[in-house]
Amino acid sequence: MDPSPAAAPPLIRLEGVVLNLASMAGEVNVLRGVDLSVAAGETVGIVGPSGSGKTTLLMVMAGLERVSAGRVIVAGRDLTALGEDDLARFRRETIGIVFQSFHLVPTMTALENVAVPLELAGAADAFERAAAELEAVGLGHRLEHYPGQLSGGEQQRVALARAFVARPRLLLADEPTGNLDGATGRAAIELLFAQHRRHDTTLVLITHDPTLAARCGRVVTVEDGRVADRAPVPA
Repeated sequence: MDPSPAAAPPLIRLEGVVLNLASMAGEVNVLRGVDLSVAAGETVGIVGPSGSGKTTLLMVMAGLERVSAGRVIVAGRDLTALGEDDLARFRRETIGIVFQSFHLVPTMTALENVAVPLELAGAADAFERAAAELEAVGLGHRLEHYPGQLSGGEQQRVALARAFVARPRLLLADEPTGNLDGATGRAAIELLFAQHRRHDTTLVLITHDPTLAARCGRVVTVEDGRVADRAPVPA
């Protein structure tokens, strides 16, 4: 009998991650030795009290925060060993990020906002792909509208289109419904999970909503800068 194939390495692996930041009151220990693995294709909800380190943990996964100690390996690359230019290139090619506050460029149309990652990567078909992605999130009729002309839900759809347009292997979402009302937020989440399935991405989602967290395949609790729980979501 042939031996079983080796298990695929995790898409994200954090090993002993420590992050200390300076403050007026002295050094703050934000992350305190975090070990965490996320498999390719997995959906993980990160929960925990305010100030526990959830968003910082997401920023570390994105290479937007430099750790004080430990290793951050994403898609086989050790982010702690990359320079800023290489990190920026890696993010463009591998990671999509959705923020609570959308982070759209107000002087750019929806189409231009979504095309930005592709233009930075030198894609010749940036605007064609951006238009197709906006069509996929139901905004094919709003391509030339500026963020100020769009509702909050529409702005979040533009942000989702921008996050997925480069076909990232990893999607990081930080409280993506935090600035939306209940019905609009639920619609945005349905779209987020639909796009996750369509693009076959790994999804890591920060939320304060236990119902939303329970939609993920696994819930990770962060408390006082440490991973407190890796238990799977009950069926």
